[in-house]
Amino acid sequence: MDTIKPSSGSCLPWAGSASFGAAVGFVVWSLTVWARAYCDAGFDAGGRFELNLLLLPVVGAEACVGLVAHAAGRRLALRAPTAVRALLPALLVVGTTVWAAWWFFATRGTLDGYPGDSGLCPASNVPPQWPDWIPA
Repeated sequence: MDTIKPSSGSCLPWAGSASFGAAVGFVVWSLTVWARAYCDAGFDAGGRFELNLLLLPVVGAEACVGLVAHAAGRRLALRAPTAVRALLPALLVVGTTVWAAWWFFATRGTLDGYPGDSGLCPASNVPPQWPDWIPA
């Protein structure tokens, strides 16, 4: 007699991956807005419009990155030991979402060579508070 086995998978890890990605997206968007406002580079009316327009796509893209990374981690760890099956998806989600956030900040948050009016930032428009060990 064939019986249907209950699914042992929960949607909680998937929701957590998407939520983590969305949170990282919002944080990097906020950091980008802060960096542009602090350096006054790309923070004119057009720049603010661009950043406001990018809020939802950045948050949504980061949520998708989190889901894809979780799926890839689960696929890669199918026959791995339990510890690897538990950790690999989470590590991939964290790594890929943080990498995508760093890329967004480096390309859209620090407009290299854009004439800033605040005088608080160098020509690279990287705020002085930004750690030197994180390239931007």
